[in-house]
Amino acid sequence: MDVKGKVFVVTGGGNGMGREVVLGLIARGAKVAAVDLREEGLEETAALAKAPKGALTTHVLDVTKRQDAIALPERVIAAHGQVDGILNIAGIIQKFVKIQELSFEEIEKVMNVNFWGVVNMTKAFLPHLLARPEAAVLNVSSMGGFLPVPGQAAYGASKAAVKLFTEALYAETRGTGVQVTVVFPGGVGTNITKNSGVDIPNAAELESGKQRKTTSPADAGRQIIEGVEKASFRVVIGGDASFLDKLSRLAPRKATEFIAKQMKSLLG
Repeated sequence: MDVKGKVFVVTGGGNGMGREVVLGLIARGAKVAAVDLREEGLEETAALAKAPKGALTTHVLDVTKRQDAIALPERVIAAHGQVDGILNIAGIIQKFVKIQELSFEEIEKVMNVNFWGVVNMTKAFLPHLLARPEAAVLNVSSMGGFLPVPGQAAYGASKAAVKLFTEALYAETRGTGVQVTVVFPGGVGTNITKNSGVDIPNAAELESGKQRKTTSPADAGRQIIEGVEKASFRVVIGGDASFLDKLSRLAPRKATEFIAKQMKSLLG
């Protein structure tokens, strides 16, 4: 897909990978409706984008609020005249604790944002996308969606659900003008812990890359946009995700034990 002149909705557009995708799309001549829970984040993105008049609109919205999501396409089409893609990038992690210490409320919160947010936005926009000559749906899963990470069971479950939901959508839309892509980022240097309201032991070191190499948000954003341009089925971001993707398929128990040992110090 040539993104120039197309209109894309990007969730999580107020920070991290979502912001970089907004900036990258604008730079490529696309129009964007940036969605985020935080108005200040969207204002920062808009200031950085320096978009031509009418190329960028911002929408404060909680993706877990189904009726608000269902009402959004009308607002986007009123502002831009059409919609050609939905890129679901918004997401949160859970508290870094074992399952027995994780409350039902925390599990529901993570599932609501990461899975139901994707479902709400996808179903809201899909009828409009199916009516376009060509369109795109891109959903961000995670390395944690194919490999269990101790201390992130609910997060991983939510991202695994996104993976299967997206792959099923791909199968169901074959023969239409809608291309469907699922993204598996590894470690990306974002502020996801802060934005999730989560305090993780040694999180600063993990996010700064002192313990492991991370992909920059700008690089991750570029790869996501390229996934849309190439109509990729899967986009795996980062050497860590690529390595563990292969290992988890070849030797699932070994991969599970490997990541458990890597994360052991963070769980105490």
